[in-house]
Amino acid sequence: ARVERGTQEDRNQFRGNGIPMVGLGIVKQSTANTITVANAAKALADQINPQLPDGMAIYRSFDSSVFVQASVREVYTTLAIAVALVTLVIYLFLGSARYTIIPAITVPVSLIGTFIVLFALGLSINLLTLLAMVLAIGLVVDDSIVVLENIHRRIDEENETPLVASFNGARQVGFAVIATTLVLIAVFVPITFLQGDIGRLFSEFAFTIAAAVAISSFVALTLTPMLASKLLKPVQPRKARPTVSHLVDAGFTLIRRAYGVVLRRLVKWPVIAGLLLALTSLGSWVLLGQLEREYAPREDRGSFFVAVRGPEGASFEFMERYMDEIERRLLPYTETGEVNRLLLRAPGFGSAAFNEGRVIVVLNDWSKRRPANTIMAEVQQKLSDLPGVRVGVRMRQGLSGGNDKPVQLVLGGPLYETLVEWRDIYVEALESSDIGLVDIDWDYNETQPQLRIEIDYNRAADLGVSIDEIGNTLQTMMGSRRVTTYIDNGQEYDVILEGLRSEQNTPSDIESIFVRSAQSGSLVSLASLISVTERADSRELNRYNRIRAITIQADLETGANLGTVLQQMQDISQRVLPEGAQIDFKGQSLDYQTSGSSILFVFGIGLIIVFLVMAAQFESYIHPFVIMLSVPATLGGGMLGLWLTGGTLNIYTQIGLIMLIGLAAKNGILIVEFANQMRDRGLPFDEALSEATLSRLRPIVMTGLTTAAGALPLILASGAGAETRYTIGIVILFGTVSAMVVTLLIVPAAYSVFARRTGSPEDVAKQLALEQAGQPAE
Repeated sequence: ARVERGTQEDRNQFRGNGIPMVGLGIVKQSTANTITVANAAKALADQINPQLPDGMAIYRSFDSSVFVQASVREVYTTLAIAVALVTLVIYLFLGSARYTIIPAITVPVSLIGTFIVLFALGLSINLLTLLAMVLAIGLVVDDSIVVLENIHRRIDEENETPLVASFNGARQVGFAVIATTLVLIAVFVPITFLQGDIGRLFSEFAFTIAAAVAISSFVALTLTPMLASKLLKPVQPRKARPTVSHLVDAGFTLIRRAYGVVLRRLVKWPVIAGLLLALTSLGSWVLLGQLEREYAPREDRGSFFVAVRGPEGASFEFMERYMDEIERRLLPYTETGEVNRLLLRAPGFGSAAFNEGRVIVVLNDWSKRRPANTIMAEVQQKLSDLPGVRVGVRMRQGLSGGNDKPVQLVLGGPLYETLVEWRDIYVEALESSDIGLVDIDWDYNETQPQLRIEIDYNRAADLGVSIDEIGNTLQTMMGSRRVTTYIDNGQEYDVILEGLRSEQNTPSDIESIFVRSAQSGSLVSLASLISVTERADSRELNRYNRIRAITIQADLETGANLGTVLQQMQDISQRVLPEGAQIDFKGQSLDYQTSGSSILFVFGIGLIIVFLVMAAQFESYIHPFVIMLSVPATLGGGMLGLWLTGGTLNIYTQIGLIMLIGLAAKNGILIVEFANQMRDRGLPFDEALSEATLSRLRPIVMTGLTTAAGALPLILASGAGAETRYTIGIVILFGTVSAMVVTLLIVPAAYSVFARRTGSPEDVAKQLALEQAGQPAE
């Protein structure tokens, strides 16, 4: 044995862009804000750097807050664009800056009020609350548009003064505004029932939109009519109106005439609307089966990592050679400008095993490089020919979290020996099925070389050798042992005893080790005291849900999605595994499974709550039923957008589909409630329905297009977090447009069929008397 003094044993490797360095990690507390902690750490580093000796500096190698800050900046930009687009749409429809400013004021008032609500609830400004505000931009102006349009109509068509029109107009649509607001809020209530991290995150999303919509409703019924009474002018001759306003009015007049012709046909032959409803509902069902499923969209988070794994029992020197080669192949990316920092560590971060290594690739700004998926695929190809190690390139995701592979299937059973047999059968079936899996691995590897040493206790006792002596000798000679420390020039060093590595190559080398007898003081060969057997076993034995288990992990091929792959894996397990095998999921795979069932529950509860809220408001089950008939086609529109753009059903798009329930009901409420008002005034049924539908055409189109305009910046988004904003934007855009079209076609026809005998008892009796007298019902 030898004693090395004045040096520290150094069996670790850490470099940044090829320069040796010492890593210092800062981990925030669970309740701390990521950006606040990161900014404080950067400020402290800036203070320390000038005081460091020459040649020493603190570098910002990896910063997880970069993605968060970049995403927040992108959302702020999207928010500003959404406000501008919504204001532009309002101006184009109203044709007057004086009219436009009234609903436009609703946006800042609602957003400021929402910030106050978030502060009162103890919530933070984060990606989901900001995303909710972007989506709310198109919604918060809807109520003001409905009120303002009705005031404008009364001034224009009924020659009322602005003050009288503001009072009567707001009062006339007040019920519809309150009803649509309660419906939109009711849609988001079930989201708070989601379990786990998803529930906590999207509860903030739901509270944000609900607060914004509630405040906008209050503003629409108070501030909007007040401003209208002050800013709007009495009726003007059409020739004296501004050019834009004149053109808008002329265009809507043509649209209203054309729609009036279509409306009369639909009311006369409601079977056409019935066929349209059947076809759209069938199409929605077909699209639901055609769309691919995943847990969350894969985001370009600005950095990815390369996991390197050598054979079990591999030495540090073995891994060091491969890590150096990997670094050599990847360093050119730092020269092209696509990679900002290349961090290399062996053993891997948080790993005590010498056969593991990790490379973190910190990419440059999103606008200065190719997409991360493209670079990752290229890196995987560059490293695929390394013979002695397995290399996996992965990117950490947001909601799924962690660095684990997305596919994690747990195989449980009675004994590990049995599980190994099942694992081999199952993995062979996976590899031959070509379902989109790459880098298949498992956590039970019988590749850990082990030497099982059995001590002859009786012989050791006879020769005066203690068991502790044998153990300490083996630890020292075959590994290393820290025996003491000493201080030199103010630095404390460990004194480590270890055997010569050149004499530790084969199991037979143990026989050349001697221990001293406590009785005679002579040296005794370990060969006479122990027996050595070689074997291979797993480094760890895992359990899952209290049963023995092996976890099979894999990455997804480019273009493959998690939902389809997991379903195919389950089908394969049922085909090749015996009945006693238990199958479960972990990590992102488990999150996908649980979130899917939770969303279905929330979706069903949302439909029920919306229906009951409308039933309480209309004091009828018929009217909510008529309004809800537009929901299937609206959902089909959102799913059609996903299908056309290659999108998937994930947690974000499913939340968007839940939103569409409220958006579809909102348009129907405007028609049904106004038709009821016309009938209460004594208008015949068909005339009341026609007047209500044609009168509500303009606000329905305006609110639909403003909501679509609010979603458009999400689709055009780029940079950090663009993938998630894009998917929910597609759902809202296509769903809103389909809700606008389908509501105007299906709801009037359905109202004429199902609601003809609803209303006050006097109205129903009058209709029946006319029918019994052989006269056409009004």
